[in-house]
Amino acid sequence: MSILDKVKEAALNQFIEVIEWLDESKDTLLYRFPVAGQEIKNGAQLIVRESQAAVFVFEGQVADVFTPGRYTVEGGNTPILSKLGAWKYGFNSPIKSEVYFVNTKQFTDMKWGTSNPIMLRDSDFGIVRLRAFGAYSLRVADPSEFIKQIAGTNAQFQTEDIDGQLKRAIVTEFSDALGEMKIPALDLAAQYKELGEAIRAKINEDFSGYGLEVTKFYVENISLPPEVEAAMDKRASMGALGDAQKYMQFQAADALRDAAQNEGGGAGLGAGLGAGFAVGGQMANAFGANPQGGGGGAAATITCPNCGKQNNAAAKFCADCGGKMEVAKVPCVKCGAQLREGAKFCSECGTSQEKTKCANCQHELAAGAKFCPECGTKTEAA
Repeated sequence: MSILDKVKEAALNQFIEVIEWLDESKDTLLYRFPVAGQEIKNGAQLIVRESQAAVFVFEGQVADVFTPGRYTVEGGNTPILSKLGAWKYGFNSPIKSEVYFVNTKQFTDMKWGTSNPIMLRDSDFGIVRLRAFGAYSLRVADPSEFIKQIAGTNAQFQTEDIDGQLKRAIVTEFSDALGEMKIPALDLAAQYKELGEAIRAKINEDFSGYGLEVTKFYVENISLPPEVEAAMDKRASMGALGDAQKYMQFQAADALRDAAQNEGGGAGLGAGLGAGFAVGGQMANAFGANPQGGGGGAAATITCPNCGKQNNAAAKFCADCGGKMEVAKVPCVKCGAQLREGAKFCSECGTSQEKTKCANCQHELAAGAKFCPECGTKTEAA
């Protein structure tokens, strides 16, 4: 080596290196700073920005972690490196070390979802298959542990390199939490926030060993299979229709209005009324109501003897109070007409059915008795 080359090398060795990293990728978790020959000159400047951490790795071991700030890399500033022997040739010799920058910011809007349906037992629908998706936020909580457990010797590590593993862990914990909480499928929408917090806590128990932390976890949607959703829509439609009789009346009123606007007059009215009654009759059958007869008259009814509620004539029990519709019959004491047991007057002849007492001996007389069976005294009914 010529004298001139030695002078140039000596001059270069006096230059103070600047070690810093500006992330332009927006999804890089770790970046290894390119140091020529892994040699860092004594007095080099290390700049660590907010949401970053610089990790020095010496001979395969994590030597030191630098938080945000500006540092001069020398023996007094890096005691751990000194202990590992980085300065055994004196402070004028370069330190041989790898420098990793770890991004400690939150990586937001990371997506997750179930690739296959989750089979669950539901109180309303029995066994159902659920799909779900959402988003979460992630950050490196322990840079040293992250390098040891995940990044290793990679020169660059991005979120997509660990995204698959994270999604599998999330879906596993989501399925477990959903099974443990036993929330009915129809009530899941009201529990998204509570479900997200429960899953986040479970995920962080696993991720802490990787030096990672899930800071936010969102459940955006949990959906049922299309056939179950279609059945729910039909059920909701039936509930919206309400009373079949009122629906039929509404249809008839619509038919009358349309007929009044139609120049055809009677023809339009007849067709509209026919359609209204036909649809109303079908709905009445669907809801369990009795269809009307061919003449369009109202179905026969009977009054409940307990509460007075009108019921179908064929009903055995009252739909309102549950009382028995059939009552015992007794003949009228005068004309023999069949009366309800306990009736006070005959509905045919008006005779009182209540028992009286003998005016002489006060013995209780049967309704309609003409003589007292005890003393033979003639009664008022004679």
